[in-house]
Amino acid sequence: KIKNLKKEVKIGIVGKYFKTGDYVLADSYLSVIEAVKHASWAFDMKPSITWLSSDDYEKEPDKLTELSNFDGVIVPGGFGKNGVEGKILAIKYLREKNIPFLGLGYGMQLATIEFARNIANIKNATTEEIDDKADNLIFHSTNEIKKLNHKQMRLGAHSCIISKNTKAYEAYKSQNVSERHRHKYQFNDRYLKRLEENGLIISGISSDNKFIEIVELFNHKFFVGTQFHPEFKSRPQQPHPLFLKFIASSLS
Repeated sequence: KIKNLKKEVKIGIVGKYFKTGDYVLADSYLSVIEAVKHASWAFDMKPSITWLSSDDYEKEPDKLTELSNFDGVIVPGGFGKNGVEGKILAIKYLREKNIPFLGLGYGMQLATIEFARNIANIKNATTEEIDDKADNLIFHSTNEIKKLNHKQMRLGAHSCIISKNTKAYEAYKSQNVSERHRHKYQFNDRYLKRLEENGLIISGISSDNKFIEIVELFNHKFFVGTQFHPEFKSRPQQPHPLFLKFIASSLS
């Protein structure tokens, strides 16, 4: 079936681990790539995946218009400061142009920060990972994180409660799910009310009510960010529900 697919779905992946000299390191996000394939095949589509450098968007913002060439765009996980502003510019473009967006891990955090800056007007909103001295830390380290082992990271499978009447619930068709995590910082509850009042939807929260797991936007084709990494649970004959919903939205 895979070998005979003709129709393509064009997916962009915005990252910073792709390039070394003249080479592209596709395996940097291997699990994300495979999850896109699984979901695309389920719709009898051949995924055409393009690597997009967030560093390029920082240096040449005019290049952001190339994002309109894709059916959907993913901003995957990562660590550190490099390329972050380029990712935020890309997320802003995707939000404003109503292009399906899926943010994974750090991608979810940066989507929330972009919303905080440009919709909720929280000046210089950022994350402790970028600037631990900043005034408006939308994501920060907390006692809950610091109590964890593994160098203060939240790792492994954790349960999540999904709100009904959301894109996430449409994907999972369940209110109780378990997903795998790998992150050092969590959402700063100090900003929760202001972001929700401006339209950010918190569609998933940890079962212990301590961690925000999924954010999304209502008036958008598909704009979903997950603190966890759904790509880790995708399989060739069992595509992950969120990737299925993302690809479905990209085809609509």
